Amino acid sequence: MEIERADVVRSLAGRDAGELFYVSSTDGVYARIVNGRDRRLEKPKKKKLRHLEFVRRGDGRTDQKLRSGEKVTNSELRRALAERAGEEQ
Repeated sequence: MEIERADVVRSLAGRDAGELFYVSSTDGVYARIVNGRDRRLEKPKKKKLRHLEFVRRGDGRTDQKLRSGEKVTNSELRRALAERAGEEQ
């Protein structure tokens, strides 16, 4: 499945391996990922798509706001990712 904006992904490589992130944008080779904590919306991490694993396409309010380009806060991202992590365990 192709990774798109507002998808939840898991990092497969690097210091952040195993952590969940939202994709803030993608250009076909790289994705810019954010989690609201270490990687805030103001400074997303640029990571190759092959180092990311698709987790789910979100349908929550935060996902819709990211997809449509509305303003999203870092605390909203943290809260939404914490819920996703809780669902996986």
